[in-house]
Amino acid sequence: MFKTLFDIAVRHLLGRRRQTLTTIFGVAVSTMVLITTNSLTRGLLDSFIETIVNVAPHITVKGEKMNPVPVNILAGQKESSVAIVEDNIQKLERDEVRNYGQILGVFSLPQYNKRIVAASPYVLSQVMAVKGSRNQPLLLKGVMIDREDAISGIRKKLTSGDITLYEKTPNALLVGRTVARDMNLQLGDDVVIIPSSGKSRQCKVAGIFFSGVNAVDNGVLVSLKLGQIIEGLPANKVSGIALKVADPFNNAGLSKELEKITGYRCLTWQEENESVLSLFKRIGYIVFSLVAFVGVVSGFGVANILVTTVFEKSRDIAIMKSFGFSALQLVSMFVLEGFIVGLAGALTGGVLAIGSINLFASLPVESSQGPLTKTGFSMSYNPIYFFIVIGVTVLISTLAAILPSARAAKLEPVSVLRDSSL
Repeated sequence: MFKTLFDIAVRHLLGRRRQTLTTIFGVAVSTMVLITTNSLTRGLLDSFIETIVNVAPHITVKGEKMNPVPVNILAGQKESSVAIVEDNIQKLERDEVRNYGQILGVFSLPQYNKRIVAASPYVLSQVMAVKGSRNQPLLLKGVMIDREDAISGIRKKLTSGDITLYEKTPNALLVGRTVARDMNLQLGDDVVIIPSSGKSRQCKVAGIFFSGVNAVDNGVLVSLKLGQIIEGLPANKVSGIALKVADPFNNAGLSKELEKITGYRCLTWQEENESVLSLFKRIGYIVFSLVAFVGVVSGFGVANILVTTVFEKSRDIAIMKSFGFSALQLVSMFVLEGFIVGLAGALTGGVLAIGSINLFASLPVESSQGPLTKTGFSMSYNPIYFFIVIGVTVLISTLAAILPSARAAKLEPVSVLRDSSL
């Protein structure tokens, strides 16, 4: 019986070939758009996470102490407690990690050296870079280059110059590509660095790097010693310590543990990029919701062709019922037609989506994609999205066939045959 119903369903669809192909094409386009759009949004998120994990520190030890002097000194005291404070005027201290060498020694202990892969102290300073008539405010970062390379892989990201030249050049700069383009800097150019203290220092460009992270490429790197001099820090103080850990996706526990050990606030890369990650997720939900309406519209297309079929084939349906076809069998036949149209359109859309994803990924166009700069679009090839979208599309098309099939099941053979012209 199923074969008979299948043959009749196929004949109905082939009988209106142009309309059937148009509906299949509409389903295919909606499927392609939905898969491609989700691939783009998810690909951008995956690319951001991958780039951050490879370039940025997994945990950052900030210069903010975990146990500062409380603002409310009565907090936690009894109601009868009284405190009197006179002339409590203090200088606002900047965030800094003191005696960072001792903290690095703690990280090398047996209980941490397998969990912490690399540690790099750094000094941050807001400076003004001047070359001729051009000037630009930027973030200067003083680092130990070998330790920084273990964190961000800076050696492999140099587009010109090398680390050897950097180490041999006094007051050397490694300049982010964005800064180099904005200030028209070349290898060997002299740049005047002016810190907030106002005491300028002449430096030389020893390398230009490109990491793909806009915030990183909009800064410069110098030696840790030079960074401390520019920021006015003694040799035992830094702005923070960047850490690379063995498990970057399960680092919250280690971060809290390090806060207790060091006494300084430790932030994971997830916490530092929380706003960006949540924004990507919201964009994904919005895009999925909007494009899902395209799938609903394609479902109406399926319903339209089946309603037309029921109208035009009402006499044939009446004859089938008079030959003993039950209402359930008629419903199954039209639902099968919706399933066939949905499956054909969804599979065609899946094939088209593969082509569109490859096309977007291979476009030789460099663009700024949120916090990243990449060549081509970041696309996700996760097959789960293909199966989910194809499955949902087939389901919508199948459900769209229920209303026309219910109408066909309610047809009375006697009245239809009596009213039709034989």
